[in-house]
Amino acid sequence: MKFKVLGSVGVESGGRFHGISGSRQRTLLASLLVSTGRPVPASQLYTELWGENPPPTVENSLQAHVYRLRRTLHGLADGTSEPPPLITRASGYVLDIRPEDLDLNAFREHTARARAAAPHHPHVAYASLEEALNLWRGSPLQDVAAGPLCQSVTLQLEEEYLSTLEEKLSLGIDCDDPVRVIGELKRVSTVHPWRERVTEMLMLALYRCGRQAEAIEAYNRVRSRLVDELGMEPSQQLEQRFREVLNQAPSLRLTPVAR
Repeated sequence: MKFKVLGSVGVESGGRFHGISGSRQRTLLASLLVSTGRPVPASQLYTELWGENPPPTVENSLQAHVYRLRRTLHGLADGTSEPPPLITRASGYVLDIRPEDLDLNAFREHTARARAAAPHHPHVAYASLEEALNLWRGSPLQDVAAGPLCQSVTLQLEEEYLSTLEEKLSLGIDCDDPVRVIGELKRVSTVHPWRERVTEMLMLALYRCGRQAEAIEAYNRVRSRLVDELGMEPSQQLEQRFREVLNQAPSLRLTPVAR
């Protein structure tokens, strides 16, 4: 069985994705999965499942949801392997899965491998980052109630996704024809206009394609938005990129990289 949190929460079994019915049962599974093998105290699960006003019978209610989740996981087993044990301990509850059976861990493994390869094998790193990003099926934990644990993990994962995407696009500019990534850079810049690193990369990609005027326009557009909506100037790093493009700095030229 494979477990999924990079999108809707569920289980892959028998080659198919299975969602978990019931918002509290789904939140229970998500809370256990994102805790990466650490016991989750019952008191924390009360808050995740019921918020600040749990019912008077919350202890029995949680035990009932744990029982239902165990039964659900057994029902989803495809016959080739047993579902992971959901263990009750004095310190809380833990779902004892293998790290490689959670898509979040696979994502982080691919990104770590890419970062190790990037200095000497950028094309290998680019491919690993693409594999990592292909594991995402939407917003993380997208069908789970926003308890403190799941909410904090969601925010962390969204930042990890964007940072990984930026790394991939940066490698793409250096490893391939920059034309390949301009469209994606424009899309990301539109969705996340305050991420100045994306604007820097877009300017570089446009410049290397002989589109200096568009690179300058991209800077001016972001600067105007920063000034008008936030009352602040671009970062020194983005201003430096603008000066380099304006002056056609030799440092912007593409340096061939080894495969």
